[in-house]
Amino acid sequence: MMEESKLTRFQRRYLMDCVKRGDTLPLQCHPTSTKEPAPAAPAFPPAVCQPCRLSAKPHLRPANICQAGDAYTREKFKPRARRDLEKEKQRLQNILATGKDVVEHKVKQTLVQTKEEEIPEPDRFEELVNEVQERKEFLAEMDALGQGKKYRRIVLTEISQKMREMEIIDKKRSEEMREIMTKDIFPGGDKSDPHD
Repeated sequence: MMEESKLTRFQRRYLMDCVKRGDTLPLQCHPTSTKEPAPAAPAFPPAVCQPCRLSAKPHLRPANICQAGDAYTREKFKPRARRDLEKEKQRLQNILATGKDVVEHKVKQTLVQTKEEEIPEPDRFEELVNEVQERKEFLAEMDALGQGKKYRRIVLTEISQKMREMEIIDKKRSEEMREIMTKDIFPGGDKSDPHD
């Protein structure tokens, strides 16, 4: 702490001497003088009866004074809100049986399910279309700013990747549609021509 406060060597030595002697630390420590600073003249004349000066060393209080205070009184018990013991028992049984807190897990599942039901899952094909459009707009902006050459190869590569993913999704959808259509047309599963 002395190093952080940037004290001179004299000030450090003076403070350490005060600590060793058990004296109180001075309020001000002059940086270079070896003399004790002269006490400031009091603004008011000294009182006729001065109280005895307390020493720097602490004194122990007698036991009867300590016992007379509130240090040995206990706080009175104040009951708090009670828990539902049946729920606690059930919860503990579930934890011991399955290793999980099932009650909280069910609550979390119901919250997640309601959120999933409210928000429809976005179509990946539509997302890809939007991403391709964003990249085209970005490339047009860069061309307008004169930075088109710098980004053209990167953006066109990303667009081709998105287009490839869109083709894969389109093939899967068309196969699914064919299967649905064949099931509707031929419910028995016989795909052969009935006229043969």
